[in-house]
Amino acid sequence: MSTIPVTVLMLTLNEEHNLPGALQNVAPWAAEVFVVDSLSTDRTVDIALEHGARVVQRPFTNFGDQWNFALSLPISTPWTLKLDPDERLTPELVEEIRALVEGEGEIAGYSMRRRLWFMGEPLHVMAPVVRLWRTGQCEFSPDLVNEHPIVDGEVGSLAGVLEHLDSPDLHHWYEKQNRYSTMEAIMMAKIATPSTRSGLLGNRLKRRAFLKRLFFKVPFRYQIVWLHCMFAKGAWRDGTAGRAWSHLRQEVYRSRALKLREIETTGRVPQIPRSSPGEFDSRVIGSALQLEMSP
Repeated sequence: MSTIPVTVLMLTLNEEHNLPGALQNVAPWAAEVFVVDSLSTDRTVDIALEHGARVVQRPFTNFGDQWNFALSLPISTPWTLKLDPDERLTPELVEEIRALVEGEGEIAGYSMRRRLWFMGEPLHVMAPVVRLWRTGQCEFSPDLVNEHPIVDGEVGSLAGVLEHLDSPDLHHWYEKQNRYSTMEAIMMAKIATPSTRSGLLGNRLKRRAFLKRLFFKVPFRYQIVWLHCMFAKGAWRDGTAGRAWSHLRQEVYRSRALKLREIETTGRVPQIPRSSPGEFDSRVIGSALQLEMSP
């Protein structure tokens, strides 16, 4: 398979269970792959280097900041693709990307359909996510979690599917959602201060926070979440896995609301949850890339 002029960016922290598959997925066609590692303590760096990825290490701050750091890397291709270690491009999506980047056009970025896998099964749950853009025409929102790319220009859509394998098991899923819901509650509490609260008239970040807080006042809100997941998202077609996912999604919303209420009641904002970092890898710390990206 010939190379496509696309650079793949990935963030990692203890991703040895996901990373081999992700790198094998992009190796046949990506022009270059950068891995920004947050001081993993498992074999993440070993795996990245074994697969020829260019690795730089940086302690984790938050997702928005870490992705904006990744955008500052010396990317040499005209296109950049964001990929999480638990995502895989289907062959059809790869060929669709090949056709569009080799052609001429004015579109600055593209979204693609991401299909969720849960409890080892693909669900009929898809959502558009922006993953591809012209290099230099994107930045990330400053969100602690659930950050999103902001593309400078028109964004088109691709028909191909991006498989989202999510967590390898429910134990991992619960731990991940516990961290993410805490970070969401912290973000909403900070944005909701009198100096920043501006509702629908603020920027996108403030509008999102306003709408989420408004949702917490809607009667039967958690039942609405379940109905949305089951019927609007289509999880009803996926049997036990679909019903379980829909139920757990409403519990994530409930957990986020309770954590926000606790912050507002006690006045105490918890520390941003993050795994205990390891040490800088000796093979990375002295590399030309690491030295170039050091402040």
